Amino acid sequence: MLALFPGAHAFTLTAWRDLFESGVYLRLFWKSVQMALVVSVVVVLVAYPLAYYLALSGTKRKYILLLFLIAPFLTSYLLRVLAWKVILGNEGVVNTFFFWTGLREAGHPISALLYSRFAVMLVLGYVWLPFVALPIFVTLENLDARLLEAAGDLYASRLQAFARITLPLSMPGVVAAFLFVFIPTVGEFITPSLVGGTSGYMYGNQIVDLFGTGFPDWETGSVLALFLLGVVAVLTAIFARFIRAGQTAGS
Repeated sequence: MLALFPGAHAFTLTAWRDLFESGVYLRLFWKSVQMALVVSVVVVLVAYPLAYYLALSGTKRKYILLLFLIAPFLTSYLLRVLAWKVILGNEGVVNTFFFWTGLREAGHPISALLYSRFAVMLVLGYVWLPFVALPIFVTLENLDARLLEAAGDLYASRLQAFARITLPLSMPGVVAAFLFVFIPTVGEFITPSLVGGTSGYMYGNQIVDLFGTGFPDWETGSVLALFLLGVVAVLTAIFARFIRAGQTAGS
């Protein structure tokens, strides 16, 4: 009968000491943080104008457009990632287009499109874009339009009204959107496993490997998971405090 917890059961801090002394896992964690930061910032920058248009353009079709925005959620996460694996492959849509336009010679695809850090960040950005746009949309839609009218009465330009009213009041939604994409991305393991290869290997993949390989190291895997949980908890507390402060200031 297999033991539920393989190995010695004595309490020890060896794994924690190895985590901070070796630096291997911390470097991998920092790499994942960097990738998550890039994805989060880029997705927020792309989602904000989209949410701004849907919330403040006054179009009567905004809820229909919002439905198109969240439509990808009706499809399995795994299927969407696998679709990008086909798109970015050596014989995928992108490389085929380059062959057709003559930008690349036939038989010489851009192999860096797949199984790379770029592929991981691109797919994660695509996956989380609709989810990021929603909290920004809700914040902008609840914005008091009378403030913008007052700014216009005081001869403020659209840019000035945006910089002094719209953007500051929408920051809680922006921070919430950033948090929504950063937290799941920093511990992601499915997308890097499918499209990342060795260069796109992330912290979450290391945790999965420590638990699921033929020679598991549950002690180290547990330490890495707890470390990630602690960092995420601290970041969540900081961002939640910021969001509450912004909501208090805006009310």
